[in-house]
Amino acid sequence: MEHLQYPIGRFSAQTNYTAKEIQALITTMERSPERYHTLLLPLTEQELAKTYRSGSWTVRQLLHHVADVHMLNFLRIKKTLTEENYIATTIEMNAWALTSDSLTAPVDYSLLMLEGINKRFVYVVKSMSEEDFSKSYYHPVRQMQFDLRQAVHMAVWHLEHHQAHIELALGLTPHKFNLEQVAETIN
Repeated sequence: MEHLQYPIGRFSAQTNYTAKEIQALITTMERSPERYHTLLLPLTEQELAKTYRSGSWTVRQLLHHVADVHMLNFLRIKKTLTEENYIATTIEMNAWALTSDSLTAPVDYSLLMLEGINKRFVYVVKSMSEEDFSKSYYHPVRQMQFDLRQAVHMAVWHLEHHQAHIELALGLTPHKFNLEQVAETIN
């Protein structure tokens, strides 16, 4: 069950990140919307209704969730950059997945949303200084402090995690994501 729930593994924040690892995270984030477009645009309504395991969200719900949480992660970065002692905004993810837009809205709405938010997200992250990256917020659900390097890592992990869920739901072999390996491919 663990391999279905966490096909790329559980998120594990690192204490330190190399410059190559940060660049790998940015590059992966930058490419993510196109990978979602390629994966989802040709799908039929029946394929959008598939799940990756019994009781899981549908492909449609997964995409809408990805767009919602990417927006939330972007908000967390911006608030951390501009506010002292920020406590992360959280959502009731399962309740959000049951709203009418998550259940029935066309996937191109969230693909467009993901693309736009991602462009802004990448723009902000690329402009951040070392001092900016060292700022942190408190996550009340995980009960831990995240610096912005870790927050960017978590945002990228989330994109990759649910892409793998969608791949599983469609009967594809889920891709792998290993930050160290991705960093090795960066020039």
